[in-house]
Amino acid sequence: MKKIIFLVLFFLPLIGFSQEHSVGLRLGEPLSITYKTFLDDKISIEGMIGRAGSNSGMYYRNAFDRNRPAPNSVYNGHSTYNGFSLNVRSAYHEDITAEFDITEGTLVAYGGLGIQLRSVRVDYLYATLGAPGSLLGETRTNIDLGPEGFVGSEYYFDNLPISVFAEIGLFMELVDRPGHLKLQGAIGARYMF
Repeated sequence: MKKIIFLVLFFLPLIGFSQEHSVGLRLGEPLSITYKTFLDDKISIEGMIGRAGSNSGMYYRNAFDRNRPAPNSVYNGHSTYNGFSLNVRSAYHEDITAEFDITEGTLVAYGGLGIQLRSVRVDYLYATLGAPGSLLGETRTNIDLGPEGFVGSEYYFDNLPISVFAEIGLFMELVDRPGHLKLQGAIGARYMF
């Protein structure tokens, strides 16, 4: 609930400057509810809150090996859950309808930058040398923070207050594992009001 109140308070002052608002669902990485508004004809800001996917299995194994619960701990496996993602970003939009000879609706290309916070809970199973047959567990929270860059395209229907979009981006961790890159992409739809 605190996160929702924070988002409302963060975006409330920006609503007064906006020309167009939209809210929708983003299917991909991360799976999110998205709110987008335009500050002028070409610049938008967007906030997303949703579910972050986990990183690769090797990512978490390496994290365990770098920070073992005890010096004689041996990794046995892990599971991830409770993924969370929060994104704030801005984009520049350019109308490309004429380039594709589209006669109905509007097609725009966009690109931008943002910041992303991701959190995933990780349950590790491990054994200790000298105690064969017994598995131990440890729960950790993996928090990643860093910039993201993205490009995409969005189609606005003429007679419906709906747009559909597709995009691809790259997230780079600065906190937790600096320099780790994660390719992200999504499709989605937004309702404009």
